[in-house]
Amino acid sequence: MMFAIERELFGEKPFAGHLINVLMFSLLIVLIFQTINTLLAKFPGVKNAGLIAFIAALLFAVHPVHTEVVANIKGRDEIMSMLFSMLTFYLVIRHADKGRIGYLLLAAISFFFGLLSKENTITFVLIIPLALFLFRSAKAARKISMLISILIPVVVFLIIRTSILGFDLGSQSMELMNNPFLKFINGQYIDFNMGEKMATIIFTLGKYLQLLVFPHPLTHDYYPRHIDIMNFSDWPVLISLTMYAGLIWIAIRYLKKNKVISFGILFYLITLSIVSNIVFPIGTNMSERFIFMPSVGFTLLVAYFFDKWYNRQKILILLPSLLIFLAMSAKTIARNTVWKDDFTLFTTDVKTSVNSAKVLNAAGGSLIDRAKNEENHYLKAKYLQEAEVHLTKAIEIHPTYQNAYLLLGNAYYYQKKFEKAIEVFLHLTKILPEFEQGKQNLAVSYREAGKYLGEEKGDLRGSLKFLENAIQMLPEDYEANRLYGIANALSGNLKVALKHFQKCIELDPQNAGAYVNLGNTYFNMGDVAGGQAAHKKALELDPKILQSK
Repeated sequence: MMFAIERELFGEKPFAGHLINVLMFSLLIVLIFQTINTLLAKFPGVKNAGLIAFIAALLFAVHPVHTEVVANIKGRDEIMSMLFSMLTFYLVIRHADKGRIGYLLLAAISFFFGLLSKENTITFVLIIPLALFLFRSAKAARKISMLISILIPVVVFLIIRTSILGFDLGSQSMELMNNPFLKFINGQYIDFNMGEKMATIIFTLGKYLQLLVFPHPLTHDYYPRHIDIMNFSDWPVLISLTMYAGLIWIAIRYLKKNKVISFGILFYLITLSIVSNIVFPIGTNMSERFIFMPSVGFTLLVAYFFDKWYNRQKILILLPSLLIFLAMSAKTIARNTVWKDDFTLFTTDVKTSVNSAKVLNAAGGSLIDRAKNEENHYLKAKYLQEAEVHLTKAIEIHPTYQNAYLLLGNAYYYQKKFEKAIEVFLHLTKILPEFEQGKQNLAVSYREAGKYLGEEKGDLRGSLKFLENAIQMLPEDYEANRLYGIANALSGNLKVALKHFQKCIELDPQNAGAYVNLGNTYFNMGDVAGGQAAHKKALELDPKILQSK
């Protein structure tokens, strides 16, 4: 709905979309500060709630892992979901402190908008009561009015969602780009075994922690096989499993001893759960945008420990912290430039996600598009050769990748490697016989291969071979009939040539060139009257046509 309103107001101007994202993100930062400050201000275990809230909000603002959400206009759903979730959180806390019913009414509206923005909002059904239980009182957490304020919007949302989409928690696709837990065995995709699936999920959970602590390298693409098939014998999986077991143990152990630590960890785990592939499949291994919401738990923990250690060793803590904030800010600024356009994004991230079939395919497609508009012959060839390399690798990773085959064939086509293009398109039509675009590209490649061999190589026999295939697939194509007619005329097959020149006229009666070719064929067959009649018609359509022939 926001995008529709935005388009009506500003048209298709990317600047407006990016500006709105930045403004919404800025508002979210303020709200994170306000919510954490309000949550901790009355908690006796915290002395500097304002400082903790400020550091948490500042770290959230500069963290490079959030670049994707803010720089990508599509990331608006993440921002709005988080914005409304935090607003709901803040309003419920205010109600717990002030007792005003108006806060709950606004919280219910806010939560509903959050759910409409993105379903991740639903995790706050657990986050909000948990926060009240830890930082206010068990009585407040159990207060029926507070629970109702967030449960009613959930019920309404689920009713609306079910009536439109039905009840589906995410069915398992057998396409690798929609289900990363597939492997190619004996010419077909089969599911991971349970050990492989869980090990791979645990590995990605560890990767999320790494990105929060050390956000490098960054990429928008974690599709197969950027994240490889993992097993429990792989040490990164064991490290990740140990870390998460430790986090859960600490969260439980410190529920009474240090509630801020427990809450920060549980906030992270609860909000991460819905995008972890454990609850239901999400269609990819992971994504940096998926830790946009969970990262608040991380920033809260960092801010809490900063406050705790800062009071003991000001200089020792302050200088490294400033350096870290500066480094993160620099990384964020640098990463923003990558989101300049699709070409820059794909050709940059393909160097990081070197085994992702999706970004290899995307980079290949962008390079082909750039090559088509490039006048410099050296650069044109360079782009197409790079595209060829990326797309070949994409197919090695995903042997039934429809779009990669299509683009690889196109890369060969634009390099005039027509026989290779035909080979690729033939294979595509075999593995995906119902794919019409593959058939169309194969037919055009046959046609252009015939034209190339005839006009540039003087190979009439080879030309006829390809053009015959083109005619079989494109019987109503003017250019295929014209080329096939010319090749047959030059080969002495005048009757065949005549038939196809007549077909050209049938397809395009106003084309003077078709009548010239027809007339020339009549003359070569000894039919002077037929030739003169055809040329007369050509001159009626274009008085200068014979001067150029």
